[in-house]
Amino acid sequence: MPSSGRELKFRALTARLRQGMLDGTWPPGSKLPTERALAADTGVSVTTVRRAYEELVALGLVERRQGAGSFAAAHPEEPRGGRTVVGVLVPDTAFYYPRVLHGIEHELTAAGARLVLACSHYDPAEEDAAVARLLGSGVHGLLLVPTLHTATDPGRRAEELLALPVPAVLVERRLAAHGPGDPTEHVCTDHEGGAYDAVRHLRGLGHRRIGLLVRSDAPTTAPLESGFARAVADLHLPAPHCERATTVEWHAARADAAVAALRAARVTAALCFGDREAALVLAAARRAGLRVPDDLALISYDNELADVAETPLTAVSPPKFQVGRLAAQILLRRLAEGDASPLHQVQLRPRLVVRASCGAAPAPVSAAGIAAGAHKSPSGAH
Repeated sequence: MPSSGRELKFRALTARLRQGMLDGTWPPGSKLPTERALAADTGVSVTTVRRAYEELVALGLVERRQGAGSFAAAHPEEPRGGRTVVGVLVPDTAFYYPRVLHGIEHELTAAGARLVLACSHYDPAEEDAAVARLLGSGVHGLLLVPTLHTATDPGRRAEELLALPVPAVLVERRLAAHGPGDPTEHVCTDHEGGAYDAVRHLRGLGHRRIGLLVRSDAPTTAPLESGFARAVADLHLPAPHCERATTVEWHAARADAAVAALRAARVTAALCFGDREAALVLAAARRAGLRVPDDLALISYDNELADVAETPLTAVSPPKFQVGRLAAQILLRRLAEGDASPLHQVQLRPRLVVRASCGAAPAPVSAAGIAAGAHKSPSGAH
């Protein structure tokens, strides 16, 4: 199995175990299945199970007891006078949000607060039901990742969330189109800045014709496209070639078509959102006889699986842990100070992790590159 496939199974199993311990499937102190039993139950290898347990041990969620097995970690004793309970709603527990949840857990544990987790699976009806369950469980505040990008009226949806009986801080969501009219308290990644920095990095390597490939149905797409367009304008680059498709439409054949279109447009570098799409493009480039980064430099966006690609992918890496930690801090401050706390509207800039997929200036033109129409020079001019 390719390394990326093993990584997918590892992350999915880790998320399943984490959620099971948070929702009470495995209460604090209970014994977890043996590695062999869990491997047989889930269809993954014993090595993958062992990695998942080790990850949860590092997060403080699992305890290893010599000769006895693995156990769900006991929660700290509740402080006198009751314990603050925070409801957390995320759309997915397998990708992107595990690190956000780690940051939230880190801060809440340090403050002696308890987390109750719910998942919406990007379904608005399920989201409403989950919020109702969290409120019914007696939470004092909420950290929410709502599906604003698919709402008919995002502003009205935000107003509904603000009208809930407990304070709510949005995580990785805001009403960007409302500008200063956005009333929400939120902590988000500056996806515009992340895309801008990716283009600026590629331009610094000598590239001028830079393409963009995105999932058209993702909540991150709009700010990413905006930041990309701003960088192209500020750096006086030619009009970019863009490839857009929904998440389910991105497959090997679609990647082949995208690479053919990039070659026809004489693109020498591209930003791909996200890691899966970048890996598909990487494989398509290889099938087309292109070398990465010599013929086509690639930057991925998300940095979830970028390091395990066949050619490790340079990636824009959102500060997920810090987003979660800061959101929890802000909610705890809101709960402690009420209206005396200022409204926090925070964006954190991602960092660029440079790997092999774009780590050099464009190489001299090869005979194969000329035959393919990939005309370029070390300066990136055409």
